[in-house]
Amino acid sequence: MSRSTMIEDVAARLAVAERECQPVLPVAETLGLGDVAAAYAVQAALTSSALAAGRRRVGRKIGLTSKAVQAQLGVDQPDYGALFADMGVDHDGEVATAALIQPRIEAEVALVLSRDLTAPDTTSAELIGAVDHAVAALEIVDSRIADWQISIVDTIADNGSSARFVLGLEPRRLADLDLETCGMVMTRNGDTVSVGSGAACLGHPLKAALWLARTMAAAGEPLRAGEIILTGALGPMVSAQAEDRFEARIGGFAPVRVRFG
Repeated sequence: MSRSTMIEDVAARLAVAERECQPVLPVAETLGLGDVAAAYAVQAALTSSALAAGRRRVGRKIGLTSKAVQAQLGVDQPDYGALFADMGVDHDGEVATAALIQPRIEAEVALVLSRDLTAPDTTSAELIGAVDHAVAALEIVDSRIADWQISIVDTIADNGSSARFVLGLEPRRLADLDLETCGMVMTRNGDTVSVGSGAACLGHPLKAALWLARTMAAAGEPLRAGEIILTGALGPMVSAQAEDRFEARIGGFAPVRVRFG
C-alpha cells in the first residue's frame, strides 16, 4: 500500500467511526508508531474533506499541554486539531450525547484573535497584540479510537480527539487577567471533579498559543483574525454521560456551563 493510499484509508476509517459513532482500533500501527507526519497528513485529509462538504473552520485546539500527559505518550510538545463551526455548543446549551462515542470534558481558556499571525517567529508581544479577548471555555473531547487506547499518532490523526466546544458569554481583555495563576474548578452535577490552574497549561496558556501560532505559520496555515484558539486543559479531563451538567469557574472569568442530553 502506498503512503497516500494508507493516509486515505485511515482518514476514511476515522470518518466512518465519527459518522456512525462506532470506534475503531488504534491507527498508529497502520501509520507507523511515532510517525507524527503521517498522523498530521490524515488530519489534513479529514479537514479537507470536511471543508469540501461545506463545514466551516473557525479555529484550532491545542492538546497535550500537560507535561504529565506528554510524558505518558512519550512526546515533548503539544499537538493541534481543527475547530469547525458545527462543533460549537451554546453556553448553558445541550450536547447531543448520542452523537458522541466516549466523551470527556475539560476546562480551558479560549482566545479570539483580531489579527493574523503569519510569522514562524511570531513573538509573544505580537501574539498578545493579536488577541482581541479571552473567554472561559469547555472542550468536549471524544476519541474515535476504541477505549481511548491512544498514542500521539492516534490522537493527532483523529483531529486531536476533538468533538465540541463551549465558549463563555463574557469576554475579558488580557490586561485584566492573570492567566498563569488563575484557578479553575469544574463541577459535575454540583460536585467538584477537576481542579487546576493556568500554569497547568504548558506553564501559561499564552505559551501554548505562541507554540500554535509559530507551528501553524511554519506549516503555511497561519492563524487568522477572528479565529478561536482553545489553549489547552487547566486540569484533568473527566468523563461525561447523558444527564450530566458541568460548570467551570476560572479566575477572572464568568462561569461557563453545558449539559449533556
